[in-house]
Amino acid sequence: MTTPSRRIRVLIVDDSAVIRKLVADALAADPQIEVIGSAQNGQLAVERVARLKPDAVTMDIEMPVMNGIDAVRVIRRTNPRLPIVMFSTLTERGASATLDALQAGASDYVTKPSNVSGFAQSQANVREQLIPKLKALTGIGLRPQIVAAARMAPPRPAGPRPARTGGAQAIILGCSTGGPDALSRVLPALPAQLSIPVLIVQHMPPVFTRLLAQRLDLICPLRVTEAVEGDEVVPGRVLIAPGGSHLEVRRRGNGVVAHLSDAPPENFCRPAVDVLFRSAVSTYADRLLAVILTGMGRDGEKGARLVRDAGGEVIAQDEPTSVVWGMPGAVVTSGLADKVVPLDRVGAEVAASLTRGPAPVGVG
Repeated sequence: MTTPSRRIRVLIVDDSAVIRKLVADALAADPQIEVIGSAQNGQLAVERVARLKPDAVTMDIEMPVMNGIDAVRVIRRTNPRLPIVMFSTLTERGASATLDALQAGASDYVTKPSNVSGFAQSQANVREQLIPKLKALTGIGLRPQIVAAARMAPPRPAGPRPARTGGAQAIILGCSTGGPDALSRVLPALPAQLSIPVLIVQHMPPVFTRLLAQRLDLICPLRVTEAVEGDEVVPGRVLIAPGGSHLEVRRRGNGVVAHLSDAPPENFCRPAVDVLFRSAVSTYADRLLAVILTGMGRDGEKGARLVRDAGGEVIAQDEPTSVVWGMPGAVVTSGLADKVVPLDRVGAEVAASLTRGPAPVGVG
């Protein structure tokens, strides 16, 4: 990973000279970033990654000669951890292509400028979205002392908590950057006859979350759908918060239903993990199993504290297997995680927790 002592060296890949200039100028305004080159198509991108050895790549999707998705696949053969950020359009076609790119190994995505006639505004939008992601993906966005401390001595959960009154009645899960791939590995590992519901917040815009749910449904033994207002929250069902709306749960009679809210963003996000977790604690009290996977920022930290203070259990993904250890790192370094496990063990750990009841206080 890049260290804060030198600049992030970025390769820009796009078939439009206007977009290449727009992105280069936007990045050049940050003293921690250096644009080291550009490429007009995926084939040139593959060659220049090998020659220039950038710290990060921005990648268009639709290009001549070789498209961005194929370029990601080729680059991943020799650079499995190189941050690659795709430029995506907020359309159904763009969302589908972006999910293909993430499945191929892309790290994250940002919205591609749709109208370059407003050059200054487009530049500002690129700076706002892209620069924080480049810093987080390369390590500059993380506080080095937190990561170092967690690697040397993972914090123990802080203090005693109430005893759970029974087994978990719901799994609540939050993720962001790297989340689609993480979900595609965690959900299929859950029991096919899962006796409780799963509620998920993945930071994504509208359309993206619906297509993500459809894709996960194809590979998961459980039923996966994007949540709609009034959906019944029942065993064996996975509900994903729709982009642009917070997902909450509420009691209705003897059951629980989903409620969608357009309340202001929290942690700059809507949907927000903290909103879901807070409502789940109000609904299920201590009978919760919370999971925090890879993602930028600290969304989920306050919610995880509520879960743990109520007597529920919290599992966090570890740093080496996270695309960005922001969200799980915040939970771990705050002493809120009962278990800290690599991605390929999260599903099994969730299943094991459901059979053994509340986990002992400690970090595994």
